Amino acid sequence: MPDPVNLLIDGKAVQAPAGTLVIDAAKMAGIEIPAFCYYEGYSLQAACRMCLVEIEKTPKLQASCTIPVGEGMVVRTDSPLVAQARKSMLELLLTNHPLDCPVCDKGGECELQDMVFRYGAGESRYTEAKVHVDEKQWSPVVFYDAPRCILCYRCVRVCNEGMGVGALGIVNRGIVSEIAPNDGDHLNCDECGACIDICPVGALTSGTYRYQTRPWEMNHVGTVCTHCSNGCKTTLGVRNDKIIRGNNRDRSGINGEFLCIKGRYGFDFTENPERLQSPLMRVDGKLEPVSWSKALLAVARKFQEVKASGGTFGVIGSNRTTNEENYYLQKFARQGLGTANIDHHRSGDLTTLLDAISGKTAALATVADIYTAKATLVIGADLSEQHPLLAFQIRANFRHHAAHTYTVTSGPVRERKFAVASLIVNPGQELSAVESLREQLAKESELVIVFGDAIKGDSVRQLVAFGDSLSIPVKYVCLVDYSNSRGAVDMGLIPGLLPGYHTDSSNGLATHEILASAGLDVLWVIGANPLKSAKLVAQDAFVVVQEMFLTETAQRADVVFPAASAYEKDGTVTNVTGEVQRLKRAVRTMGTKPDLEIFSLLAKEMGLDLGPTKPEAIFDEIRKAVRGYNVPLPIIATGGAAQTSPVNGRVPVESRPELIQSARDTLFTSGSLGRYSKMLNSVLERQAGLYESGVNTP
Repeated sequence: MPDPVNLLIDGKAVQAPAGTLVIDAAKMAGIEIPAFCYYEGYSLQAACRMCLVEIEKTPKLQASCTIPVGEGMVVRTDSPLVAQARKSMLELLLTNHPLDCPVCDKGGECELQDMVFRYGAGESRYTEAKVHVDEKQWSPVVFYDAPRCILCYRCVRVCNEGMGVGALGIVNRGIVSEIAPNDGDHLNCDECGACIDICPVGALTSGTYRYQTRPWEMNHVGTVCTHCSNGCKTTLGVRNDKIIRGNNRDRSGINGEFLCIKGRYGFDFTENPERLQSPLMRVDGKLEPVSWSKALLAVARKFQEVKASGGTFGVIGSNRTTNEENYYLQKFARQGLGTANIDHHRSGDLTTLLDAISGKTAALATVADIYTAKATLVIGADLSEQHPLLAFQIRANFRHHAAHTYTVTSGPVRERKFAVASLIVNPGQELSAVESLREQLAKESELVIVFGDAIKGDSVRQLVAFGDSLSIPVKYVCLVDYSNSRGAVDMGLIPGLLPGYHTDSSNGLATHEILASAGLDVLWVIGANPLKSAKLVAQDAFVVVQEMFLTETAQRADVVFPAASAYEKDGTVTNVTGEVQRLKRAVRTMGTKPDLEIFSLLAKEMGLDLGPTKPEAIFDEIRKAVRGYNVPLPIIATGGAAQTSPVNGRVPVESRPELIQSARDTLFTSGSLGRYSKMLNSVLERQAGLYESGVNTP
C-alpha cells in the first residue's frame, strides 16, 4: 500500500490515501466543502463550481471535486476569496431559479436553499426576466420543473451509472438547457425515484409526496422493505398515522441510499380501500363482519374440537411475517395443535445449499460481499428485475473496482453490458454453461455465485462441487423471493425441520399435499394465497385465514382475521443473504392486529402456554434456540444487519426440488401484495416481464 499523503486543510494536518480528492480529504478531517454536482460513488462533473478552494502556489481557484491530494499541499476552504466565489456562483444559479421555496417540495431540505442562506447575496444584480417553462410529468412517479434545475447532472449519472438504465440526458444548449427523458416525453426506466432523491433542489419531485407535507412535520421510521428478499432499509416519513414517503437518505442500511420503486413508493397498499379492518365469519354462506372476541372464540373452539378428535390440521405460513411470528407459529402448530403439517411457499433451495456446504466456513456471501468480490457469477436470475439491490451492488463493484461479472441466464440481462461473459441458455442447461466458463473462473482470485430456482436439488450439490474444483475461495447466495423467505426456513416453517434445521421426527405434509388431502379438517393460512393457483380437495375443511385483503384464499375462508402489514409491526426479518434486521412499526391501521398478537390471543383462548408473546422476548428465545441467530443485539437494535450462520453440518431433510418455484416477480409486482399498490400498478413498465429490461436499455 502506498504511503499516505500529508497536507494542510484550513491549517489542520490531514493524512489521506494517494488519489483521494481534496473534497473527500476535507470531509475526512471534518471540514465541509459545499458542492452540488459532486456525489460520492459517481463520475466527476465539475459543473457547479461551488467546491472551489484556494490551493497555495496555484494561481486560480480549483474545483476540489476533481483535484487529488498532493504531498505538502496547503488548501484553504473558507478564505474571503472562496466565499466571494461561492456567493457569485449562487447569484448566477438564481438568475432563472424561481423563488418559490414556500411551495417547493424540497423546502427545508434543499441544498441550494442552505447554501444561499450561508453564502448568498441579499439581492441579485441580474434584473432580466426569468426564463420559464411549464412543469412536465414524465411518469406517475417523476415530475420535472426545469426552471428549478441547476444542471448538476446528478440525476443523469445515478440513472446511467447507478441503475444502468440511462433514461435521462441533456437537451438544448446554454440558458435553455434542461434534463429530458431519452424516450421522448416520458420515462422508460425502473421508476425507482433515485433521480428525485439525489436531486439537490426541487427540480425533480415525487408523484406521491408532492404538496403533502414538510420534512419537519413527519416522523421518520427506519424499517425494512416488505416486498423482495434483498432486505433494503427504507425510512418511512409518517404524518397523522399515514405513510407519506419512503427513502433512505441517511444510508443507514445495507442498501445505502439505494431503493427500487417498491421500497420507495410501494408502501401505499397500507391505505388501499380494500384493506380488511374487521374479522369476517361465514354466516349463511357469506362472510360477515364480526367482533374479534367472537371470531377468536369460534376458531379456538374449532381447533380444540379437531385436536381432541384426532383430526388433521394443515398450516401454511408466510414469507413476509417476522422471525418471531414464524417461530411462534411453528411452535403453535407442533406443540399446540400437534401437527407437523406446516409449510410455506419455497422459492429457493436453501436447505440443499446448506447441506452441500456443510463443514465449510465463510461460504455464504453477504450483500457487502457482492460489492467487494473480485468476480460474481449469476445463474438463472434477472437480478435487475428480481433482486435490484444485488444488481446495484454488482454494477457498483464493476464501476469502482473493475470486478468481473459472468451471467448464465435464459434471456438477456442488464449485466451483459459489462460482463466478461454472458451466456443465454435453455432452461436446464445452466450447469453445462457454467462448466464452459471453468477456465475463466479458475483464474479469478475469488468468486461469489448467485443462483436462482433454476438450480435446485442435485444441481445445487453439483454447483458446490464445481465451486470446490476451482481451488479459489467461493461464496454462495441462494436467491429467494420475499422479505422473510430466508427467515421462514430458518424458523422451521417446513415439514421435517425444526427451527435451526434440527430434525423433526414427525413426517409432515408440504403445501400441495395439505391442499390435496381429502381428510383435512382444518386449513390455517397466514399471509399466503395458495388457493389462487391450487384447489382445496377437502371441501368441508374449516379454513382460517390471516390476511390484509380478501384474496382468493380469504374468500374461501370460514373465518378471516385482518392482519397488520410489515410496516405496522415490530420484529426481525432475515434477508436473502441471511442478514437479520429489525422491523419497526411505522403506522397502525384501525381494526388490524399483528399476526403474533392473533397467535397469542388464540393460544390464550385455547389455554395453551407457548412461552413469551412479545417480539423482544421471542427473539431472545430464538437467539438461544436457533443455531446461528445468536447475533449481537446492539447491531440489530440500532438498525444494522448481522449475518446468521444457520448451520455448519448436514441438514437432515429430503430434497424436494419439485417444491421449489420462484414467483418470478418483477420490479413492479410483488405476489398478492403488489396487486394492492396503486403506484406499482400505475407505471407502464409493469407490463414487461423478466429478461426484457436488459433488451432495450442502452
